[in-house]
Amino acid sequence: MSRVVDRARRRVGDAGAAGAAVRDVRVDDEGITATASEEAVLDLLVDERRIFSFWLHRDGEQRGRDWHVGWPRTLQEFLVGTGRVTVAVHESGERVFDETVRLGGGDQPLAIVHPRTGQPLSLDKSWRRVVTFDTRSEHNIAPLMDAVQVVIDALREAGIEAFLAYGTLLGAVREGRLIGHDSDADLGYVSELSHPVDVIRESFRVQRALIDLGYRITRYSALAFKVDVEEGDGVVRGLDVFGGFLMDGHLHLMGEVREPFERSWIFPLGTTTLEGRTFPAPADPDRLLSAMYGAQWRTPDPAFHFSTPPSTYRRLNGWFRGLRVGRARWDRIYSRVLKGVPDPSPFVRWVAEREPDVASFVDVGCGRGADVLEMAARGVPSLGLDFQPRSYARAEARAQEQGLAGARFQTLNLLEVRQLLVIGAQLARLPGPRVVLARHLVDTLKRPARTRLWRLARMATVGPAGAPAGRFYVEFLAKAGEDGYAGRHRVRRRRAAMIVKEIEAAGGTVVHREDVEVSQSPDASRLCRLVVEWRQ
Repeated sequence: MSRVVDRARRRVGDAGAAGAAVRDVRVDDEGITATASEEAVLDLLVDERRIFSFWLHRDGEQRGRDWHVGWPRTLQEFLVGTGRVTVAVHESGERVFDETVRLGGGDQPLAIVHPRTGQPLSLDKSWRRVVTFDTRSEHNIAPLMDAVQVVIDALREAGIEAFLAYGTLLGAVREGRLIGHDSDADLGYVSELSHPVDVIRESFRVQRALIDLGYRITRYSALAFKVDVEEGDGVVRGLDVFGGFLMDGHLHLMGEVREPFERSWIFPLGTTTLEGRTFPAPADPDRLLSAMYGAQWRTPDPAFHFSTPPSTYRRLNGWFRGLRVGRARWDRIYSRVLKGVPDPSPFVRWVAEREPDVASFVDVGCGRGADVLEMAARGVPSLGLDFQPRSYARAEARAQEQGLAGARFQTLNLLEVRQLLVIGAQLARLPGPRVVLARHLVDTLKRPARTRLWRLARMATVGPAGAPAGRFYVEFLAKAGEDGYAGRHRVRRRRAAMIVKEIEAAGGTVVHREDVEVSQSPDASRLCRLVVEWRQ
């Protein structure tokens, strides 16, 4: 990986020299435009606070002699108002633009903050909205540092020697503190095992040990997961744990590393200092940081992008990443923070009318969680399941605010069989009759995940003697009209005959089917609704 990264970094050249060549900078409603003959790493600040960083050529579009970088989509909703906007060369600090700018026709102060909490937001290297460390106090981050030590100790008890990794190791070695533009903490470990299957089993064993300590875990892949840590003022920060192993003379470390490596470059572990505390580090941090970031890792670059060789990407995907198919897309979709919860769907109201005696309601792929709140408000104990926990965070908070004890939420990855089987067994024990709902889920899933969905629905709706203990309700897009429905709901048309065939192959019986047009348009989109029972 380092050879690819080095080539990319050389295009930047000397950032200070490149900065001197950046001229004719303009900032307007469309974005940032500048002229530069060489690549430059630039920071954009609003009222002296860094919002995001970018490479002018890599991230921009050439327009004659100029380069134009449009506003990231994750930032656009905040760009209404007036404020002091600065564009500066990252390494030298030279200000190539520094003016008061009026954006979006607004006169109010530009405020790039979390709409509910008011916490200052920035964009990370992937332009996702985050609360970066440069806005946090020592008191705020102390719980994260405590958690780093606790997790390292817990991993050691589980037989794993963990160390600081990626940006956390980079900050410790380079500056002795967390990198200001970073937003999470990273740990890594190199297993004593050397086969992918064995290290996967070990990773899940370690996850169970951390859950037993009370931590909430979100799994990225079969060899990496995130530990949720709450900071002093309630900000939830991710502590990422990346597994690795040595095989065939190479270090394989999630998420981006496959490099020729020697065991002595990792073990015995040394130490490094971070925020005044001592933590484990690889025996030769330079070797590992070069494998992660290239030989020029000492030069700060807040807009750094990993350039993983295709061979490494394919290998790690094939071994470990089957659990995260599609995750990046939904992470982007649910990075948008809503001020409230959407209205419940017409579908859930239709289901409620058909099922007046329902005792348990489960919404698979619940999204923003509006339908779960609707059924809980009707007095039905309700559970929302979704791939991305950020999706239902606002609904979960509203349920607590309104005292809806019957509304619960839980993560579910349909591609993680062990999780699916556990949750399926839990659903089978809920009071009946049970209703399982999947609205606009099958029209976002590929065949392997749909197969798992049928399995979950069957487990949840079959009674002890093989008789139905509930019903499975499905709604999906059967016809994409010209009304834009498919785009608004981020779904793709599915042939009803194909879905019915898949359900029947899984042992289900469609006991009711109807089509619903979404509007009065001559070419309206059409939804298909199915009611399914399993009898054995």
